[in-house]
Amino acid sequence: MKTKIVFATGNIDKMKEIREILEGVGADILSMAQAGISMDIEEDGTTFEENALIKAKAVAGKTDAIVLADDSGLEIDFLDKQPGIHSARFMGKNTSYDKKNRELIKKLKGVPKERRTARFVCAVAAVFPGGETYVARETVEGYIGEEPAGENGFGYDPIFYLDEFGCSSAELSREQKNEISHRGKALRAIRSELEKRI
Repeated sequence: MKTKIVFATGNIDKMKEIREILEGVGADILSMAQAGISMDIEEDGTTFEENALIKAKAVAGKTDAIVLADDSGLEIDFLDKQPGIHSARFMGKNTSYDKKNRELIKKLKGVPKERRTARFVCAVAAVFPGGETYVARETVEGYIGEEPAGENGFGYDPIFYLDEFGCSSAELSREQKNEISHRGKALRAIRSELEKRI
């Protein structure tokens, strides 16, 4: 029987990215909904790693599959690393990213490029049947642009610019983004752990 991996998310865009990066790992990758799991998980950790593990352990209690969960966000140095672990809930959970992005650009009005440094952080946690855990954390460095640009990304991608590409994360192709993104790097680190066990 094929190994199952449940990824603790309901985010369709994220699931698409995860499947592309973990393609060929030798397991069926299901979202929580596809696995028939519905629960509200309170992410009350103080770090990305803690929150990823909280989610993974909660879902692992409902399935005998391997469970993966991630917690990711945007740290802006000028704003004391905000929104950080509160990235998804910044300005309220139901506020559109268009509004969130414009608000962050407003907060950085007049701030020169060299002080607009930022990074995307992603921690991916794995809980294996039997309770063993593994966490990988990766980052990608960039800066906050003065205008949102691009249609390819989601979340904060349109305002996160990368010097080496001279554009926003949302202007990269899916392949480029998966190659350099925080989530891509963290999932590849987790992938090597999965391959030892599948």
